Amino acid sequence: MKALFLAADGFEDLTLFLPWYRLREEDVDVTVASPFLHAITGQHGYVVEPDTAIHGVNPDEFDLLLIPDGPAAERLRLREEAVDVARTFVDDGKKVAAIGHGAQLLISAGALDGRRVTCAPGIRDDVRGAGAVYSDEATVTDGPLLTGRGPDDLPAFAQALMALIGVKKGLLRV
Repeated sequence: MKALFLAADGFEDLTLFLPWYRLREEDVDVTVASPFLHAITGQHGYVVEPDTAIHGVNPDEFDLLLIPDGPAAERLRLREEAVDVARTFVDDGKKVAAIGHGAQLLISAGALDGRRVTCAPGIRDDVRGAGAVYSDEATVTDGPLLTGRGPDDLPAFAQALMALIGVKKGLLRV
């Protein structure tokens, strides 16, 4: 399995790194794409070197799209190539996981109409305006779409992410 993370300066550090490491624990090949091929910095100062620029991404090569929380989501939604990637994932019925403000990119992609989602409380009206049914829960899974409320809900988000990709809960590997 291959996962694509879309990120830009201002990503919420925990919401990028926890899913990134959790997916890698399951041998998922993780690629980070950003608008440009230079280091991006999270809200708390952590730096990530992207693997590729978004304009070079072929969504057909990936099974999962992950959009972290933070002001980066607003920056990404202004980039047509990021909107196109998100739209393609949703239109193709592929797995998409967005946490917190990550739903903003899905709004711009026109991907939330009729979907049941959660998000950062500050954008719940935007989500409703995009035609989604907002639910104030830690995580919401609607078919191949997983949304999370924010960093405080990362344990539940990680569990839901593992369920989304088919990892059975409770299996202890020794």
